Amino acid sequence: MSAIVTNTLHTTVHGTGGLRNIGISAHIDAGKTTLSERILYYTGRIHRTGEVHARDGTGATLDFDPLERQKGITIQAAATWCEWAVPPEAPRHTIQLLDTPGHVDFTIEVERALRVLDGAVLVVCAVAGVQPQTATVDRQMRRHGVPRVVFVNKMDRPGADPVAAVAGLRKKLGLHCAVLQLPVGGGPALEGVIDLVTGRMLRFEGAHGEEVVDSDVPDALRAEVAAAREALVTAVAEVDDATADRWLAGLPVDAESLHAAIRRATVADALAPVLFGAAYHNVGVQPLLDAVVRYLPSPLDRVVEGRTPPGALGGASVPVAADPEGPLVALAFKQDETRFGTMSWLRIYRGRLAKGDTARIMGTGDTVRIARLVRIHADSTVEIASAEAGDIVAAFGVALPTGDTLADPAAPLVLAGLEVPAPVVAVAVEAHDRHGAALLTAALARLCRADPTLRLDRDAESGQILLRGMGELHLEVALERVRAAGVAVRSGPPQVALRETVRRAARFDYTLRKQTGGPGQYARVIGRVEPLPEDPLGYAFVDATYNGAIPAPFVAAFERGVRDALTNGRRTGSPVVGVRVVLEDGAIHAVDSSERSFLAAGRLAVQEALADADPVVLEPVMRVVVEAPAENLGSVLGQLATRRGLVTDTKVAGEAAVVEAEVPLTTMFGYISALRSATRGGGSFVMEPLRYAPAP
Repeated sequence: MSAIVTNTLHTTVHGTGGLRNIGISAHIDAGKTTLSERILYYTGRIHRTGEVHARDGTGATLDFDPLERQKGITIQAAATWCEWAVPPEAPRHTIQLLDTPGHVDFTIEVERALRVLDGAVLVVCAVAGVQPQTATVDRQMRRHGVPRVVFVNKMDRPGADPVAAVAGLRKKLGLHCAVLQLPVGGGPALEGVIDLVTGRMLRFEGAHGEEVVDSDVPDALRAEVAAAREALVTAVAEVDDATADRWLAGLPVDAESLHAAIRRATVADALAPVLFGAAYHNVGVQPLLDAVVRYLPSPLDRVVEGRTPPGALGGASVPVAADPEGPLVALAFKQDETRFGTMSWLRIYRGRLAKGDTARIMGTGDTVRIARLVRIHADSTVEIASAEAGDIVAAFGVALPTGDTLADPAAPLVLAGLEVPAPVVAVAVEAHDRHGAALLTAALARLCRADPTLRLDRDAESGQILLRGMGELHLEVALERVRAAGVAVRSGPPQVALRETVRRAARFDYTLRKQTGGPGQYARVIGRVEPLPEDPLGYAFVDATYNGAIPAPFVAAFERGVRDALTNGRRTGSPVVGVRVVLEDGAIHAVDSSERSFLAAGRLAVQEALADADPVVLEPVMRVVVEAPAENLGSVLGQLATRRGLVTDTKVAGEAAVVEAEVPLTTMFGYISALRSATRGGGSFVMEPLRYAPAP
């Protein structure tokens, strides 16, 4: 028997429990945006599907930015919402969806999305398996405690290997996987999937796969399906006591009990359900939506930690549950400059927020009034009167600092902010004339407010404006946005964020003595500068003086001087890291010693000691993964060697080669052009920061 299943839209589950806040994350080109497009289509949110690489200029709904359509990649997180019912005749749940970039240069977009989401869909390519950025986003999910379901995409591609993909999830990511489906066929012969929970075959028919045809499992596959279901029950029983009790007793585990057990284990982040499909060819998307509603947590399943402001309670920890009736607590996690003004994205964790309400920005202490509140769908918005716990919305007309908390003034509370990685690349920028300089500075400042991984500095010696970011592509996109705003800008060669360190200990015994006809300056400091092997990028100060040889205020001033000296190193002017400074002894003068004199002594003493401590320049080293045709493997290895790359792994599977290497960032500029030339456009690469190492 077979039946056609469609998701009929009618009543909606209202309230916080009916919400699913999810993100879609993956390595670049794993099919995130295509999957998001199919989700919007099958839920009825859009009525035609766009494609990432569409030649007619339309593109995917969530890749609405002209730069995204031009480059064929996701650059910024995009938000939308849709509805889905499981089973089809049941009331609908609301899914609030954030589609995030896959390129490591835009990792802040993934970071701040995962900070506010309750669950995620981790997309993995069935051909390439677990790739570098897959591991990166998985680490981000773990750091924020975000449960995930895994969608193994591109099962319609030649070379698709679902077994290897699941093995990679287990081995490389350490996920406890529960395989919920058995793909039928593979590559261009992909027919559909078998749902191991219900034991039903699912095919996806119709012009766009909108008709889910439910049928019996073919006789030839019954034995394989039975073994796969037993493996599924075993995997669930390992993390769910109720299932383990039935399994050990030899009792059958019915579909509803298995659904409930999978949800319990997934919400507890002890299990990763795995599904298969091919978003581009409309296979497997509806069962993934079912899994999102069935297994991923609602806001009611999540409790975050807040802290009271420092004061009478001393910053006490307070659990924040998704209670719509409680005092307001919300997190501002993104800021956009739109043609209608500044728009601040908010995740409401507790309480309600309505137009006209006032709230306190906890970081600044300012009180703001919410004039407009909207829901976001790609590049459009829908105005709403109010939102409540669990909602992801945006406020127009208020520039809320990214990572800051918005709270009820009568019940102030602070949520943890965002972890913002430090930029590793800088480019010098300048305007064409004096009038353009003001416009350029204003445009760059707007970009930096919207993207915390962009930093704007001015070189103290040259006076140049430096724009710092996460990579070449990151800076290129930023400058293209400036030009698109009508501001002419010139840029110089990218600069790398170098560091300095020391390789041996050096002593200092420095006396500052100045007399200018009144109270003079006197400070004597004795100590040493030495490597800090336990924290190669850190700094430590030790006050080892005794018997009050140097008063505490002078010791504090000395350390400020030390920090000044370490901020600008001896060789390149870059910060000195990985050092411990120990103050052992010293002397003061009853009249001439002051905090000012000890600050200067600290700076000058450490500068002299650094010169004797075998200083060395450190450069950032990147983990680089190159994918190219196997026939071009020799050229790829040769290019990496000329760029001082250390190859750590090489794999050849069929016609494709994957090379992993550690390469200094300073040598990677312009590599994409060289790689494409050597592989006739068939090569690509990704890189992520690995460590700092001595430069030659």
